[in-house]
Amino acid sequence: MMSQASLLLVDDDSSLLKLLSIRLKSEGYEVRTALSGKEALQLIEQQRPDLVMSDLRMDEMDGLALFDQIQKRWLGLPVIIMTAHGTISDAVSATRSGVFSFLAKPIDKNELAQALEEALAQSASEQYEGLDKAFVTRCPAMIRTIEQASRIALSDINVLITGDSGTGKTRMAQTLHAQSQRREAVFIEIDCRLEAEKLEIELFGDGQGFASVFERADGGILFLDEVAAMPLALQGKLVESLNEYCVNAMGDVREGELDVRIFSASQQDLVESMDEGTFREDLYYRLNVANISLPSLRERLEDIPVLAKDILKSYASEKTTLVRSFSSEALACLATASWPGNIRQLHNVLEQAISLTTSSVVAVATIRQLLPETESAFPTLVEARNTFERDYLIRVLKLSGGNARLAAELAGRNRTDFYKLLRRHEVEPAQYKG
Repeated sequence: MMSQASLLLVDDDSSLLKLLSIRLKSEGYEVRTALSGKEALQLIEQQRPDLVMSDLRMDEMDGLALFDQIQKRWLGLPVIIMTAHGTISDAVSATRSGVFSFLAKPIDKNELAQALEEALAQSASEQYEGLDKAFVTRCPAMIRTIEQASRIALSDINVLITGDSGTGKTRMAQTLHAQSQRREAVFIEIDCRLEAEKLEIELFGDGQGFASVFERADGGILFLDEVAAMPLALQGKLVESLNEYCVNAMGDVREGELDVRIFSASQQDLVESMDEGTFREDLYYRLNVANISLPSLRERLEDIPVLAKDILKSYASEKTTLVRSFSSEALACLATASWPGNIRQLHNVLEQAISLTTSSVVAVATIRQLLPETESAFPTLVEARNTFERDYLIRVLKLSGGNARLAAELAGRNRTDFYKLLRRHEVEPAQYKG
């Protein structure tokens, strides 16, 4: 059993929850309970458990509906379904959908122990420990990305890492290598923004003793950074080399052939690049066997306080500083900046702020001095509500084919109020007809 593994028990029967909770706590588990699927989701949001055990039959949200929500938001979190109404079809449906195990009530003690042991052995909380340390976060979107990456790392397929400049694509590639089965093998990084002639030599050798990158990376990983910058002529030559060497694309390598796993990264949308004719479709599908998309800092503003703490800790370990924390006003100021340079820009700003501070706390004035005067990335409540309302109106009009009467019914509003909302947000139903 995992030491102090945390379990979340979900059942609308409070008596059963109490009895099961007592039994599992006596066996060394940390246990929390929820009387509904909705309450369970709130508890997972607060603190992710190692495993969820849920009743199948519950009002409003049953066990399988809860599992679907967990899969969407916390991929890899194992779920065991319990029911007093178990049937063969229920069990088949649950296990086919990805539920780890299906236990019938009354629950057999030995079956429960075995199911918990097997599920916890595969718990994502252990599998992505290295990635979790490399990417400090409490943002649900970033947590899902880390969980996805943890599984991709252990496979042997090619990976395309996408995201804006400064989001950590190179760090992700390095961390995937460290967590992969090739962690002891070579990791070669090629910057595809090199001048074409130099890039060609780096990739394919010079014919005079300098080997191709495929030969140098045999058995290891080749990382093609900013692959969208590669000239079309070299893209074609790269595809030919991949075909000739049969470089590993899906984890299958034939005996005697070069065995290279390829990571690539791009801040550009390669699908758009293909449409524009600047990136080869055959190369895209060789590289994009699995995709990891890193969110921008604007999409994970709740991470700024924990990132600031981590950056300060790293800075203090390398240099002498009096700084011990950031003022609450300074953190609020950081959270409302737009951050076009993402994590890289945040690092630069905070390191400058720490170096300029001669007291134990970084003040808001120091942060303001270092931040460019750009539009705030954090909307006011009124701005957020207006944006949501307008997006909602457009969506419901699209669903109704521009029929305002039907759209009002779908929105649960009378037509007079609905038309007032349309006028306020300057939305014309006729634009969405058909």
